[in-house]
Parts: sequence; C-alpha cells; structure tokens
Amino acid sequence: QVQLVESGGGLVQAGGSLRLSCVASGRTFSNYKVGWFRQAPGKEREFVAGISRSGGGITYYADSVKGRFTASRDNAKNTVYLQMDRLKPEDTAVYYCAADRGYGSSRTSDAYDYWGQGTQVTVSS
Repeated sequence: QVQLVESGGGLVQAGGSLRLSCVASGRTFSNYKVGWFRQAPGKEREFVAGISRSGGGITYYADSVKGRFTASRDNAKNTVYLQMDRLKPEDTAVYYCAADRGYGSSRTSDAYDYWGQGTQVTVSS
C-alpha cells in the first residue's frame, strides 16, 4: 500500500507556471510508475503525463500538454513532480497523481491502483 499526497496547485494567470508535487509514503516509491491525471468540471478524468519506474525514467505526455509540462521524480524524497509551464485556461482542473507497481507506460485510470486526493489548478485568462 502506498499513500499519495498532492500539493502545489493554485490560481495562476495564463502563460504562468506551477509545479505540482506528489509525495508518497508507505513503500519504496521508486518501484512505482506514476501518472498525472486531471478532471475539469463536467468532463471525464484524462491522462496528462506519466513517468516510469526508476531505472528507465521514461516520461510520456498527452498531446495537449507536450512541450509545456514536464514530469520528473526524486526518489530520495519519495516525490514526483509535474512542472507546468505556459499554462492555458483549458488546463484548469483538479490534478491527481496515481501510482502502480506495474511496468510500461499507462495512460488509463484503471492501470493505477493508488490515487491522491487531488489539487486544484485554476488558470485565469
């Protein structure tokens, strides 16, 4: 079992930046792949970015955020980050991190067993 806590959300103007953090407790976080998802009001949860289990450090992104968002991890701190640059109003959503012990790159919610509580990101125009 691993517990996840997100932080770093907030209100920012279009074009600005935020860095989200996802801190894990309970297990060796380097053994988990991590995904970032978001859900806007009235919309389904969607994949944003992912990072593989340590050793590969492979990152992958939704087309809508590629080139603007960067996922990274610091295993010494049991933390995964999502750096979000050049934010747009359409990035407004609750952002969740999720973790799973599986290998590979997964872009669907059902591939992840553990979820954080979410952090709100609001981008004003």
